Amino acid sequence: MLMYFVLHFKGLWIFNLYRILYMASPSNYSTALVSEFLLICFPNYQSWQHWLSLPLSLLFLLAMGANVTLLLTIQLEASLHEPMYYLLSLLSLLDIVLCLTVIPKVLAIFWFDLRSISFSACFLQMFIMNCFLAMESCTFMVMAYDRYVAVCHPLRYPSIITDHFVVRATIFVVARNGLFFLPVPVLSSRLRYCAGNIIKNCICTNLSVSKLSCDDITFNRLYQFVAGWTLLGSDLILIVLSYSFILKAVLRIKAEGAAAKALSTCGSHFILILFFSTVLLVLVITNLARKRIPPDVPILLNILHHLIPPALNPIVYGVRTKEIKQGIQKLLRRL
Repeated sequence: MLMYFVLHFKGLWIFNLYRILYMASPSNYSTALVSEFLLICFPNYQSWQHWLSLPLSLLFLLAMGANVTLLLTIQLEASLHEPMYYLLSLLSLLDIVLCLTVIPKVLAIFWFDLRSISFSACFLQMFIMNCFLAMESCTFMVMAYDRYVAVCHPLRYPSIITDHFVVRATIFVVARNGLFFLPVPVLSSRLRYCAGNIIKNCICTNLSVSKLSCDDITFNRLYQFVAGWTLLGSDLILIVLSYSFILKAVLRIKAEGAAAKALSTCGSHFILILFFSTVLLVLVITNLARKRIPPDVPILLNILHHLIPPALNPIVYGVRTKEIKQGIQKLLRRL
């Protein structure tokens, strides 16, 4: 029921957003001079596309298969119907949506040269990429709080981290990031595009799209920068604080083997947060150093950022979490 609630809530939300972006898109204004965009992947090395399509396809299948398997395992295994695993299900749902938003279009460009994308579809993709990336960060923050309560206040854990807590946390994750990032595509969709319609990217990033506008885009870029760093930065600070308290509590444990057991419960989560933050940091640095780095490098990193973490998240949890590993084995036996 909890997973059905999350899927239904997100489905209605994205459908209404699509209607808003369609009504706000430049195609509904007489000032618009173009009706669609053309995505040009790797402008300087387009011959890479055929070579990249195979590994990207394999990573996409791995990410989708691993996350669907994890969701089915948690859904079918009664012992996994606990708040910690519900949060992991939320993370898997976000990964699936991000993959489906970006990778199929990239592969369609590589295989069938389908470069065109409508205004509404472009701005919807822009919103989902920005919003769901922040949702992942916020979900990691909630999971860090879950581990903090489990390690530092184990006796109070059942009364604090409940199913109702997961529902409230899910609503918070969706509402906070949706409200903060909705203005990004709306602002971009209201610009006048008369400087061409060729986007030198595989996906509709705000910076790649807005630079085609004839209008002043200073506020557009400033809003995304402030919103992004405010949300992701606050999440990272809270995650660091949570693990600082966890480490402090673990060091006080004197019982033999108790400290190692406490750290092992947080190990998978910490690995995923570290990888997520590292990839994001590399992506930001390469974008800031565009003049020194070939423009195709940030494009490739942006694509991989929507593939590698979704592929690794369920695998790391599946390998390091005994309960999930046993649940997957039971699921495979049923098949």
